[in-house]
Formats: sequence, structure tokens, C-alpha cells
Amino acid sequence: MYQQRARTFGTKTKKTVTMCDPPVERSGTVWTALAHIITAVIGSGVLSLAWSVSRLGWIAGLLTMLAFASVTLTSAFLLCNCYKSPDPNYGFHRNGSYLDAVQRILGKKSAWICGIIVRINFIKLGIVYTITSSISMRAIQRSNCFHREGHKAACKYGNTYYMLIFGGIQVIVSQIPDFRNTEWLSVIAAIMSFTYSSIGAALGLAKVIENGEIKGSIGGVPTSTAIQKVWSISQALGDIAFAFPFSVIFLEIMVFSQPLYANIEKCLAKKFPNSRFVHADLKRMPGLRLNVMRLCLRTAYVGFTTGFSMLFPYFNQVVGVAGAINFWPVVVYFPVEMYLVQKNIGPWTSKSIILRIYCFATLLVILFAFVGSIKGLITARFS
Repeated sequence: MYQQRARTFGTKTKKTVTMCDPPVERSGTVWTALAHIITAVIGSGVLSLAWSVSRLGWIAGLLTMLAFASVTLTSAFLLCNCYKSPDPNYGFHRNGSYLDAVQRILGKKSAWICGIIVRINFIKLGIVYTITSSISMRAIQRSNCFHREGHKAACKYGNTYYMLIFGGIQVIVSQIPDFRNTEWLSVIAAIMSFTYSSIGAALGLAKVIENGEIKGSIGGVPTSTAIQKVWSISQALGDIAFAFPFSVIFLEIMVFSQPLYANIEKCLAKKFPNSRFVHADLKRMPGLRLNVMRLCLRTAYVGFTTGFSMLFPYFNQVVGVAGAINFWPVVVYFPVEMYLVQKNIGPWTSKSIILRIYCFATLLVILFAFVGSIKGLITARFS
């Protein structure tokens, strides 16, 4: 009965919905979606997994990665029911972003909280990738130095110079107004993700062959005290959490800072409809529109992420904090709450109770990871 009503209502209101919010043509395929997901999955977080496993040990490290992967897979299945609303199969609203889904399904209050968390997520991604890029460029310089001067050479390089280079490039690239129509970008990003992961795996295998044994231990890297081991484990959990929260890509197709730009610029355009600062284009070229507002806003954002990265250039510690901040609300809490509403599941049913226990258990793990990661970041900054 409900399904029939949904079909009829959706048909009757089709013109109204189109007039109010013109839909973007959905030209994506399974392959373009796969490219986006691969780019999100094999991101900078994968670079910290080796360090995390070394802290947890071979058995605990692998089991922890499987556990976080299972949580993310569960989140993906839950979010599959949230693309359309109010009914997951016949709903006439298509939720074009994660935040849209939360607002339509859970209401404005939840959307306000989620909006803060999602924006923090985009900002921390910009910070982490700035740090990652500088470390990668420094590693290339060190490698060239060792080949040129021998492995006993000091070959010490700082991060600041490379962060400034990356920030300067991002000031230019950030002016591209919309990556939605640049399919080639996701393909290149997916190829690059596969490439540096393959290089890392190959270098690791070469080192094992050179040593003639697989190093590491079941208990992980030893520490001088038990409390140091506890902090090390908690930070490793934060790093693994950062590597796995890619379920947001199912609704938020634009993979980093682009949704943040779009959201802020949309709000400014709505608030100041007659402002030339906001609306007037300075120069229009294919794929690039410049105006003063976009130039100032995006440049300031890049400056903020670059400056923060220079202040805290500690990859593993920053990744741990970043992973712990948004993993639970984005990957666990909101998908569960939206699923319960979409499926009309009562509060004391067996499925609801199981999902609540699942939320609480993951919350305890993430809180432990967050405290340890904050402690590690403070220690690294002031040591």
C-alpha cells in the first residue's frame, strides 16, 4: 500500500521537484564509481597501516584492520538504504550528499551536528594530504641524496619548504569550480593510488628478501613501560580508523575539499544575492571561473590547512587524531540512525538493540583511540 502511494506521489510531483531543484544528469557508470571508491579507499591513510601493524603486532594488527573494514562495510550497507527518502526503494527525494540524507531523514538538529562533523572531516583531509605530500617529496629528495652521496650521508631535509610548494599548487588547483565533470581526474587518482600502494608493497617485499626473514612480532614493537604500550596501541587504532572511513563516498561523490567549497559558496550566494564580490566573474575560461569571493575564500582555506600542517607536521599522530574524530559519527552513528528511521524499526526490537550495542561498542574503541592520539600529538609537538 505504501509502495503504491509512493509511486503515485512521486509521479505527480515530478515536475514540481524538477522546477525547484533541477537534477544533475547522472552520467556515471560502475567503472567511474569504482574509480572514485578506489581513490577514497587507497588514500593517504594506507601509508600509516604499516606503522599501526608494527605497534599492534601481526595477529592483532591484521584482526584490527579486518574489524574496521567490517564496520565500514556495515556502514556501506546501511547507507545504501539512505540514497532515496522517505522510502529507501520508492522515495521521490534523491539525497545528493551525506548531509542531505541526514537532514531529510533525521531532521535539522541532527543535520546541524552532522554538518560540523562533516566539515571537520573535509578540513582534516586537507591537512593530512598536505603533510603526506611534503613527506613524500622529502622522501624522494632523501632517496636521491643517498644514491648520490651514499647511505652514510646525513641527507636531512625539513618539511616546511615542501608544504609551501604543495600549498602554492593547491591555491591554483583549488580555483577549479567543480570536479563533477572531470572524470579523468578520478581515473588518474585511482591509477596513482594503485601505483604508490604497489611501490610500497614492492619495496617492502624487496626488504624482506634482502633481510632473508620477515621481521616484526606477535606482540608488536616493545616499549619501556606498559602505559607507553597502551598509548601506542590507542594511536595505532586511530591511524587505522583514518584509513577506513570511506563509506561517505557512497553519497558524497566529490572524494575532499570540493563539498566544503560548494557549501560555503552556496551560503554566501544565498545571503548576498546582489553582491558583485560574490557573483561577478573576473575571468571565464573553459573549466575555470574566477571571481573575487572564490579566489579569496579558497586561497584562505589553503593557507589555513598549509599553516596548520606546518605547525603540526607529525604524520602518524595527526592521522590518528583525524581518524578518531569523525569515524564513529560518520561511519557508525548517523548511518545506523538513518537506517532505523528508513526501515521504520522500533526502539525495542531485536535489530534495534543489536545496532545500539554495536554503536556503543565502537564508541568505546574510538574514544580510546582519540585520547591516545591526542596524547601522541601533544607529546610530538612539545618533545
